[in-house]
Amino acid sequence: MPYGENKKKIVFYDTDARHADLKIRLQYHGMTQSSFFRAVITAMVDEDELFRDFLTNYKESKNIQKKTHLKKIKEEQQLADENKKNFLQKDEISDIFDLIEMEHPDL
Repeated sequence: MPYGENKKKIVFYDTDARHADLKIRLQYHGMTQSSFFRAVITAMVDEDELFRDFLTNYKESKNIQKKTHLKKIKEEQQLADENKKNFLQKDEISDIFDLIEMEHPDL
């Protein structure tokens, strides 16, 4: 089976009270546990800015990482964000091709 197609099970333990609270909040938001955790994993893997900020605040409040490491991560993220701004976005690339097609329909 090619890499990335094999399903993995992710399991962890928490208290029954927190599990019940989670189920209630998920039902309120119309989500299943699976969809919620997949959304969180996607946000983490895709480095979603809002999730990244949440995670940084969480790590700072719980003293999960050394302050020097947190500072280095923030600096790297800021540099990455600046670099992204220097590149064309997908919609800008599409606009460029649309302009070329309008000016040169024979291509």
